[in-house]
Order: sequence, then structure tokens, then C-alpha cells
Amino acid sequence: MDHVTKLASERAVVVFTSSRCSMCDSVTFLLSNLGVNAAVYELDKEQRGREMERELARRLGRGLSVVPAVFIGGNLVGGTNRVMALHLAGELVPMLKNAGALWL
Repeated sequence: MDHVTKLASERAVVVFTSSRCSMCDSVTFLLSNLGVNAAVYELDKEQRGREMERELARRLGRGLSVVPAVFIGGNLVGGTNRVMALHLAGELVPMLKNAGALWL
């Protein structure tokens, strides 16, 4: 099992970010406002950050920016666009509830 998968399976919601990413802040702020206590890993501050970044790039099919990368219930949801689209469609909260991230 790779390190990303291991970390993503330890909590209901896991967000891989960078300390220099304003979109990462937006996603984590949204999740926090919804009442989610997500595990947040800043790849630029993690010892194995480069390795995790390569794994995320492979999974996302992107070469450049891989953050934010949001996992819900151990499954990769995607980045900012996907999370916001789910939220606007009313699908994010049910997904978070199903994962055990929300108790409402």
C-alpha cells in the first residue's frame, strides 16, 4: 500500500495541500464550515511530500498542480473544481455523511 492510500484511509476526509496554495485554503475552509474535521497534509512540509505528490499526479492524470486533492471515505474525489461542483449540486454533504464525516 502506498503512503497516500494509507493516509487517505485513516480518516473520513483527507486533504493533500500545499502551504502556498490559496485554492487549498478555500477547500479546507469549505469543509471546515460544513463541520468536517479533515486531516490536512501539506505536501511541501511532509517528509515524503515529493513521493506523495508523484502518486497523486499519477492518480489524477496531471503533471503540474496536484493540490488540493480531496479523499472522502478513502476514495479520491478530486480537486477544487470537483469539490465545488459536488457542493453546488447538493451532493457533497450526503457524500460526507455516508463517509461518517458529518453527523447531522
